Amino acid sequence: MSSNLFDALKEACTPEWRAYVEHPFVKAIGDGSLPLASFQHYLVQDYLFLIAFARAKALAIYKSETLDEMRIANAGLDALLETEMALHVRLCAGWGIGQDVLERAPEALATVAYTRYVLDTGFKGDLLDLYVAMAPCLIGYGEIGRSLAAVPGALDPGNPYAAWIAEYAGDGYQAIAEQAKADLDRIALPRVSMARLERLTGIFRTATRLEADFWQMGLDRAD
Repeated sequence: MSSNLFDALKEACTPEWRAYVEHPFVKAIGDGSLPLASFQHYLVQDYLFLIAFARAKALAIYKSETLDEMRIANAGLDALLETEMALHVRLCAGWGIGQDVLERAPEALATVAYTRYVLDTGFKGDLLDLYVAMAPCLIGYGEIGRSLAAVPGALDPGNPYAAWIAEYAGDGYQAIAEQAKADLDRIALPRVSMARLERLTGIFRTATRLEADFWQMGLDRAD
């Protein structure tokens, strides 16, 4: 039996989770073989995704039922707007993608599908539904970063994606991922039940599949 909600959801969705964290796009980042066009397209779409994710974090404040829950959501929103977005803009600049390009880029269908699913889940459900929909992204990237950092040569200067791996494997993002796990448990405590776990698993499974589709969107851009 898992000791926290995230691990329980991940175990219930093992095939989908592996398809996400072990996607060919992820493996190609690790060995440096990912086509540059794929990575650049992914970076632009991920920026647009993060904007929508910030709205989801703001929705979490509205959906909160206590001041403590509002503070948790606000801390997550602040970290996204002030830290992760700035990091993303910096990474994009390093790949020759200016903020003007990011601002005027259209959303890909995979971006629309994923972001609207998260927001729709939050609007129709409660705070826990929303946190579960956001968990594969927030926590999954931490797992992917750690996994890729352990790949021989992944962090070598010869890998063009070493900086991206280092950011998500680094202490800063690992702390964000661990905090997201803890926050999920705190939000779940007064709300979760065995009867509800099936619904939460369905939300988690769909969000995880959409994460894999997001990688595939980047890979399909290899032309």
